[in-house]
Amino acid sequence: MLIGANVSMSGKAMFPGAVAEAVSYGATTLQFYTGAPQNTRRKDVSEMRIPEGLEAMDAAGLSHLVIHAPYIVNLGNTKKPENYTFAVEFMRGEVARADALHAYSMPFHPGAHVGAGADAAIAQIAQGLNEIITPEQHVTIALETMAGKGTEVGRTFEEIAAILDRVTYNEKVMVTMDTCHMSDAGYNVRDDFDGVLNEFDHVIGLDKLSIVHVNDSKNPQGSNKDRHANIGAGTIGFDALYAIAHHPQLTGLPKILETPYVGTDKKHMHAPYGVELNWLQSGNYQPDELAALAES
Repeated sequence: MLIGANVSMSGKAMFPGAVAEAVSYGATTLQFYTGAPQNTRRKDVSEMRIPEGLEAMDAAGLSHLVIHAPYIVNLGNTKKPENYTFAVEFMRGEVARADALHAYSMPFHPGAHVGAGADAAIAQIAQGLNEIITPEQHVTIALETMAGKGTEVGRTFEEIAAILDRVTYNEKVMVTMDTCHMSDAGYNVRDDFDGVLNEFDHVIGLDKLSIVHVNDSKNPQGSNKDRHANIGAGTIGFDALYAIAHHPQLTGLPKILETPYVGTDKKHMHAPYGVELNWLQSGNYQPDELAALAES
């Protein structure tokens, strides 16, 4: 079962440190950002300790490394054309970093139209991807399903399909499903995930799916809020998320948790992933374990 969580690659530990964190949670795959997701400052790949990280992954039996693109990049903003060239150049560098790390796929928030309308953003996002992607790259860029807050593009499968249809090297572009985002966008993830998968297959095609972000949601279906909740603590619920994690049509895909840290205050926060991954692997849901972790 390919399941893991978003971990940290930072400090002196870098890539091996991220692997060690994933191993401590009992993960079989992992995701991290190459730097802070809120900015575009990045270390050179020579500082990331890549050979050691790859060796550690192999020794621990981890595979399908996922590198998340920073969400600060907005290829869809047609109102500030001065930012477009930088966004394209940064993403070219991010693809190179992901390839150096031997990454499998890269979740990417498509962008927001900031008032110009989805059609304008979709056209520019596709244009940007056509300037970023090369036939030589190994990592695929996986457009993420979005919750629909603000002017986000990618809130429907049709919007994602419209981008995919315009990309020249289409085999280099895939899709990331986020359970929280899809529920918040109006898809019935909790009660009819098979129906959601069927709709995705008809609009986009299941062969384009490369990653599943497994997150509960703090808000009801269709809220367009994008606020992740801990597994079982939200409106999707443990049973639905467990079924998604074990869905036979998703067996070969990495499932990544991006759930909130827990704690009594901001100075005493703990990663929930060891507890939550055990629940999803075993089916033994014990919500008191997360409460105890928060109090520890």
